[in-house]
Amino acid sequence: QGQLVESGGGLVQAGGSLRLSCEASGSFVRIGTMAWWRQAPGKQREMVSSIDTGNNTNYGDSVKGRFAISRDNAKNTVYLQMNSLKPEDTAVYHCAMSVLIQWGSGYVNYWGQGTQVTVSS
Repeated sequence: QGQLVESGGGLVQAGGSLRLSCEASGSFVRIGTMAWWRQAPGKQREMVSSIDTGNNTNYGDSVKGRFAISRDNAKNTVYLQMNSLKPEDTAVYHCAMSVLIQWGSGYVNYWGQGTQVTVSS
């Protein structure tokens, strides 16, 4: 079994920046796609960004041009650089990874516990 641990959330003023990190630990063979999701109170969970093993990235429309996702495979870590933050970016941010536990098995989706990002106006 493995787990994902996020860090880097906090309180920031509008226009500021934060960098989130999410590290996977445990026993597995490889990690496929890594992603960040967020959920604000009273709203549905929203996909923020994803990055696959070829470093191809996707972004939600609301964060394009402001956020950047990256990964360090040697550290089993995914990052989310968030710039020009807006109050509407306030949410709990969760990382997710598609993990291959052992050869011959399927990929399993792991989720982090979430980190709070609050942007004040």
